[in-house]
Amino acid sequence: MGAQGTSGQLLRQLRRWWPVARIVITVGMLAVLVQWVRLRSILPRWDAATFAWLAAGVACSALAIVLSALRWQRVLSAMEIPTRIGRLVHASLASQFVSSFLPSTIGGDALRVTRLSARGTDADPSPSAPAAFASVVLDRMSGWLILPMLCLLGLLINPALLHLGRSSRAAIALSTLTLAALVGTLAVASNPRLGGRFADRKGWLRFMGAVHLGLERIRRRPAAAAQVVGVSAAYQLAMVGASLLACRALDIRIGPTALLAFVPAVAIVQVLPVTIGGLGLREGAFALFLHPLGVSVDRAVALGLALYAIHLMSSLLGAPSFAFARRLPRPDAVAPGPVDPLAPAA
Repeated sequence: MGAQGTSGQLLRQLRRWWPVARIVITVGMLAVLVQWVRLRSILPRWDAATFAWLAAGVACSALAIVLSALRWQRVLSAMEIPTRIGRLVHASLASQFVSSFLPSTIGGDALRVTRLSARGTDADPSPSAPAAFASVVLDRMSGWLILPMLCLLGLLINPALLHLGRSSRAAIALSTLTLAALVGTLAVASNPRLGGRFADRKGWLRFMGAVHLGLERIRRRPAAAAQVVGVSAAYQLAMVGASLLACRALDIRIGPTALLAFVPAVAIVQVLPVTIGGLGLREGAFALFLHPLGVSVDRAVALGLALYAIHLMSSLLGAPSFAFARRLPRPDAVAPGPVDPLAPAA
């Protein structure tokens, strides 16, 4: 009991100080990047064409948010929890806004769970909090499947990208490790003796059981699972498209197959909870992957910052949804429901 109390106290201290540590790490990485680049060289040439390319990038990023909501809806449909797309778009916009201005995406995902599990109308019933939690987890997992697959696809389409030294090896290693981690996670979650043991529990453990039951329902509906994968691929391709438009705005001459291979690899790196908004990680990853293609460190850093700005601009679309939505109960405040954690809320 004493050991559990000590570990719990350590976890609380870590949660308290980790955001501060991330700020320090972010500032440190940006300071290193400033030493690497010439500040004047990372600014684009401001003209009508530049503004047009950047505006198109913001539109592409906004389209990606809508596609992320559609992907979430397909996950819910596969879990036999039909939900209106409009409701999910509003929640996704608000989630993107929160994620862009908080130290991690956890806040945005928590908001999605809260919005989905709040009481709705008879025409649009709300799932239980564990079911909403499971849908967000499985939605995230679909992304972790598509990112490494797109990276490997880009390398296969353009075999010359396989001979870029460290860049090629790093992209292949990231993709392989991500797929291996995903397979391991799915194996644990779908195993009745591991993930399934929580399916009939009460309290917070029912959230873990809901992931197992949600995965089981999706496995029984391969057509619905295929729709999730298809929409997830469309979402990630939209993000690659935004990167291509940012390259055009910055006059970076790089082919679409290279972006198809390396933008997903950069996305895998930047979601690590080390810096705020992936600052520093994203720019450093672009410098690693694109340098063998003739892109200078200055230009790679400029591309990373341009993409960050594009995503921030598209995230502002979620400000009204976040600010004016009525206050909703916290997911962990929802009263314990029936044994089946995927059952709709009362």
